[in-house]
Amino acid sequence: MSVKQKTIAKPVSVTGIGLHTGVEVTMTFKPAPEDHGFKFQRIDVEGKPVINADVSKVKGTSRGTVLQEGEIGVSTIEHTMAALLGMDIDNVLIEVDGPEAPILDGSSAPIVTALKEAGIAEQEARRDYFEIKQKIVYRNEEQGIELIALPDDEFSLDVMISYDSVVLGNQFATLNSLDNFEKQVAPCRTFVFVRELEMLLKNNLVKGGDLDNAIVIMDQKMPQQELDRIADLFHHEHVQVDKIGVLNNVDLHFENECARHKLLDVIGDLALVGKRIKGRIIARRPGHMANTEFARILQKECKRQTALNSAPEYDPNATPLYDINEIKTMLPHRSPFLLVDKIMDKGDDFIIGVKNVTMDEPFFSGHFPDEPVMPGVLMVEAMAQCGGVFVISSLPSDGNYSTYFMKLDNIKFRKKVVPGDTLIFKLKLTSPIRRGIANMIGYAFVGDTIVCEGEFMAQIVKN
Repeated sequence: MSVKQKTIAKPVSVTGIGLHTGVEVTMTFKPAPEDHGFKFQRIDVEGKPVINADVSKVKGTSRGTVLQEGEIGVSTIEHTMAALLGMDIDNVLIEVDGPEAPILDGSSAPIVTALKEAGIAEQEARRDYFEIKQKIVYRNEEQGIELIALPDDEFSLDVMISYDSVVLGNQFATLNSLDNFEKQVAPCRTFVFVRELEMLLKNNLVKGGDLDNAIVIMDQKMPQQELDRIADLFHHEHVQVDKIGVLNNVDLHFENECARHKLLDVIGDLALVGKRIKGRIIARRPGHMANTEFARILQKECKRQTALNSAPEYDPNATPLYDINEIKTMLPHRSPFLLVDKIMDKGDDFIIGVKNVTMDEPFFSGHFPDEPVMPGVLMVEAMAQCGGVFVISSLPSDGNYSTYFMKLDNIKFRKKVVPGDTLIFKLKLTSPIRRGIANMIGYAFVGDTIVCEGEFMAQIVKN
């Protein structure tokens, strides 16, 4: 059964101090239309710029995830993103009047409370999911970090953390369903070691840190004089500590609260993939850098799956956008190396082309005489030529331009192409063309079946 998208029923706000900036900020959640997703808007900046909550906008991961569009950013967004996902919401505009989301009590619980106060409103559009269909892995062997995605019926997580600490060593946390997020994960607070505090402050971080918004762990004995000195750095009253452990002497919500908070961070960072995930995530020693790198990998696979599930429709009776004679005015290639017969469609960031494969192709005489198969390298060349048409047709008509390969990545051949097949190419920009560099991802189909795919980087040169 399909699931409908959801937004909130009315605006709601929370106000607090930014953990790293120490600046008071108000964050207001507003209802958003279908397919809007999550977006942050800096209403304190001229023009009120909007920043998509997408992993492509991540510009920093030091003690929090930072999104940035141009020169404007918003930081420490992971607890907010986790709360939105945990409350089963799809579309919200998040207005902030400062550079950082408020830390509140160091967890997602106050945001969950606010979202419940706003109410959840079901929308008409269907929710899309990214289904993990095969094992996907990110590893940083030097730091002992590993994140794995495995097929599962819903979004679930296992998180393991490990610190060289007598107080916080190895911990494990699991969440089998986001239905349990509010009670099992949302209240879990961020944590920090006393021995890290001065270093963080010297690096312009944790200016808003307080015993009320973090679990502070002392795992090494310190003279009271040293503790008082650190407290003075944070303009905090002196705290008497007689033994190692949790410095603020509060009761933990869970024995493994630190691991559960890391699980919360993973949820928030993976929300930047842009689609709900159906799969089990296993994370060992995760952190914001690793989480967002893994999110990039997952988003890339998600886009590949989307392309696989959306083979271009080809009507041989339709009039092409560009026929072979028009293509020859754009590309320098000629027979037998002109491998695009016609262009059927083109948009702001994509192009659809066609190549009819016949037994008369000159390469079949040697590849192979008794079993004619189109060489994979020529399928890649044909896709690249299709991309070249896109680029050159988008440039000023008074110029004479060529495109040259700079890099090919992730080329995969999935099925052989033989005489009688009609190749349909679909190429899409992966980023705007800048400084004469075009990056595209391409797919070649025969019918609804993908036969080849790859990523292309080309340089645009005026002849």
